[in-house]
Amino acid sequence: MQKQGSFPRVEWICKHFSELNTEALYQIVQLRIEVFIVEQQCVFQDLDNKDRVCDHLMAWQEGKLVAYTRLVPPGVSYEEPSIGRVVTSPLVRRTGIGRILMEKSIALVHNKYGKIPIKIGAQCYLNKFYTSLGFISEGDVYLEDGIEHVAMRLPV
Repeated sequence: MQKQGSFPRVEWICKHFSELNTEALYQIVQLRIEVFIVEQQCVFQDLDNKDRVCDHLMAWQEGKLVAYTRLVPPGVSYEEPSIGRVVTSPLVRRTGIGRILMEKSIALVHNKYGKIPIKIGAQCYLNKFYTSLGFISEGDVYLEDGIEHVAMRLPV
């Protein structure tokens, strides 16, 4: 496991779906399957027709995608803009990259849509992490693809 600051330089790139090349798209799908389907043992339809209207924030390290989020426009998942498919590679966990990923995602959403609330559907075990970023739980816990989630909002 890599320690904070000991991992090679990370290149952050955000592109709309229409700008993604096949290599980037392949690595996005590969990382999402590795974590959401294989690691979390959750069989679900990852490709949900939302990707095409989203921006995609990617963290690249030595040619490999190591962290990713999907920035969802208002009116697609929720009335508010959203950040979804938040994922870090097991290779870079516990390095602080997840926090940087979310901070950059929040900044990009606010830059694109204005300083308005952001809503997410968070896996419950990450509630403390999202709370530390300013998100507030809303409503009851619900099951999504067999995993407990809670709606959370980042107020302005």
